[in-house]
Amino acid sequence: MSPTTPLPQQAAPSGRRELPEAPFLAAARGERPARTPVWFMRQAGRSLPEYRALREGVPMLDACFDPEMLAEITLQPVRRHGVDAAILFSDIVVPLKAAGVDIDIVPGTGPVVASPVRDLAAVRALPELAADQVSQVAEGVELLVERLGETPLIGFAGAPFTLASYLIEGGPSRNHEHTKALMHSSPEVWHELAGRLADIALTFLRAQLDAGVDAIQLFDSWAGALSERDYREFVLPHSTKVLDGVAAYGVPRIHFGVGTGELLGAMRDAGADVVGVDWRIPLDEAVRRLGGKASGKIAVQGNLDPALLHASWPVLEAEVRRIVEEGKAADGHIFNLGHGVLPGVDPDVLTRVVGLVHEL
Repeated sequence: MSPTTPLPQQAAPSGRRELPEAPFLAAARGERPARTPVWFMRQAGRSLPEYRALREGVPMLDACFDPEMLAEITLQPVRRHGVDAAILFSDIVVPLKAAGVDIDIVPGTGPVVASPVRDLAAVRALPELAADQVSQVAEGVELLVERLGETPLIGFAGAPFTLASYLIEGGPSRNHEHTKALMHSSPEVWHELAGRLADIALTFLRAQLDAGVDAIQLFDSWAGALSERDYREFVLPHSTKVLDGVAAYGVPRIHFGVGTGELLGAMRDAGADVVGVDWRIPLDEAVRRLGGKASGKIAVQGNLDPALLHASWPVLEAEVRRIVEEGKAADGHIFNLGHGVLPGVDPDVLTRVVGLVHEL
């Protein structure tokens, strides 16, 4: 399929849950629910002893393809912390693995690709993803929809740029030098690669949506390495393809990246209903950069510095109060971290933060 050819639109499944009282969904629509909703990126994971016990001896990607295990891991922080949304336990490389790309998650390193993709032949050799290749993930979503009660479930995928950066670099990168060089030196190769990855992300998200997730988040974790000019030229068209491709489902679409303070307006232009903000700028400044309320409903998500979960409670409490207050500049605010929960965080601190946010 051509990277410029959109995948056919699909209608939302008729059996989607109705959750009119869910604060998370209300805030994502740019409304003010009775309480500020809160969830945490990486809330399901290494900070929880019950997670570590369940995952002992089980490789990460094996867990992501086990419906019962991924459902249980997704539920753990909901039970423990009382958060307002669950996020599917998965990884952004799951659809690549499912499609047949030789990629693995190496403990202590991250995603590692056996053969980096750096030319047109390698791009065209990449397999496409069929929905039945992620049927175990969809089955896990169906289990969660049955078990979550009134708590919304967020599905997610990696954005084309971030997926491409792993494929091109061969693994995590500090400078993304091979990625940027390919973008500028061989733009036609870049756009074909990003277009193929947009199709993979879209197929993965649609599988989750057809199974019943209530919102989606598109992670462009490393887009902050780009200038706005490069983002708009090389990235925005492909992220737009993904976000527009799920618009018919009528669920909130969240877009998040790290270090993207200069890209917030462009990320909203890609089709986001909610823009995630890391800890580097205040939420009221983020709202200003997003165009202010004059440009329509603005919903933001964030943005506590994850490192401050290790600070004393008075320091942490003051930061939480500040962020909730600054979030009032937006039409809707979902409290979250500016990135993911760090492995060594005391889970009781997260529970206490949830309680405080709900009180404010």
